[in-house]
Amino acid sequence: MCRWIAYSGTPVLLSRILFEPKHNLIDQSLRSRLGVETTNGDGFGIGWYAQDLPTPGVLRDVGPAWNNQNLQEVAHHVCSGLFFAHIRATTGTAVQQSNCHPFRKGRWLWMHNGSIDEFSRLRRDLALAVDPALYSDIEGSTDSELMFFLSLTFGLTDDPPGAVERMAGFIERTGHAHGVRHPLQMTVAVADGERLWAFRYSSEGASRSLYYSTRVGALRSRRPETEYLRDLPDTARLIVSEPLGDFPGAWNEVPESTYGIVQPGGDELRAFQPQP
Repeated sequence: MCRWIAYSGTPVLLSRILFEPKHNLIDQSLRSRLGVETTNGDGFGIGWYAQDLPTPGVLRDVGPAWNNQNLQEVAHHVCSGLFFAHIRATTGTAVQQSNCHPFRKGRWLWMHNGSIDEFSRLRRDLALAVDPALYSDIEGSTDSELMFFLSLTFGLTDDPPGAVERMAGFIERTGHAHGVRHPLQMTVAVADGERLWAFRYSSEGASRSLYYSTRVGALRSRRPETEYLRDLPDTARLIVSEPLGDFPGAWNEVPESTYGIVQPGGDELRAFQPQP
């Protein structure tokens, strides 16, 4: 499987989040504690929004994140108030740049941890449901990218939670028609440059790990000696596959079958239910 981080808040250098925490994403690429695989070295990607630009920037590579100089260079020179980072452990599709997350379409970024069970059997039926106007934009061969384009087909730009619920329901119906008992396993992050949505769901009710951060101001008051927290903005919100450190009270598990919204005016957690 994979590990990922989504950040929203006052713009910060990407390196503050990617490299400085004790159990940062680079450390997780070598020593994941909660993932299916300990090592996630089948490629990586970052995607970030910059003020006044119409689309997010994306950097993806097939090599491991732990020794990539381009990642170091970009992370230490780019500030963003909303960005994604992902390290990949393939579930069977090729190690190639077009299969690395995050995926981009217009203003939208998407990344995923999990899998569609027996994807090779379901792929054709799932792909035929993608809007023909969108199909030519699919670059890779992963279930993750196909989930993104199915969600776009089902109305992601107008109703992100509803589109992801319709996507999940369609995959489950298709899987069950092929005799797949538990078709879908997913934690997903999707953003439009202003808002961030994160989803935790699996057909078997035993989803991959997902956590959101406690508000920095509250955490800093409890741990004023922690250098990493000292300069982190109070607006910072993180959603992660696994915690970036061992600070007591810093991380909260996203409940099973739940999605969260990080947006101006307040965050929310809501129930997630695939639409039949």
